[in-house]
Amino acid sequence: MKYLPVAGKLCAVLFTALVLAACSGSDTKDQDDAAVAAAAAEEAAAQAKAAQMAELQRLEDAAAAVGNVFYFEFDSSALTQESINQLNAHIAVLRQETDRNVRLEGHADERGTREYNMALGERRANSVRDYMVANGIATYRIETVSYGEERPVAYGSGESNWSQNRRVELK
Repeated sequence: MKYLPVAGKLCAVLFTALVLAACSGSDTKDQDDAAVAAAAAEEAAAQAKAAQMAELQRLEDAAAAVGNVFYFEFDSSALTQESINQLNAHIAVLRQETDRNVRLEGHADERGTREYNMALGERRANSVRDYMVANGIATYRIETVSYGEERPVAYGSGESNWSQNRRVELK
């Protein structure tokens, strides 16, 4: 009889251990693991978002540095190599920001008739648009307008003034 209380105590301890083992199932551990994984995923998403924003800012700075005016040769709507390099910087930004739309304003110098210059400004704007579309920018995001000779940036006669007016502006 002397060993009965010790056996009872041993049974009580074993029963308590079994109950604790059963109660400490993997539910709370799984929840804790899920919470840790969710926090890690949020942190990774925040870092990815920050990296994406930094990359976008870098691209926008590069596009701003090259300018948003593309110049053309006399009586031509063909893109120059310099204009292509500038456009590539703007295309990189537009690929990142898919909700941004642009307007291309075509211009010409004062030589030629008003009708001819309107058509030339349109051809220049369309040339820039076609290059952008060929490089992955959706057509619906690009609007083209021609002002012909109506909005010069440089007044007067002479090649230095005329060359400044043969342009497409990206807005």
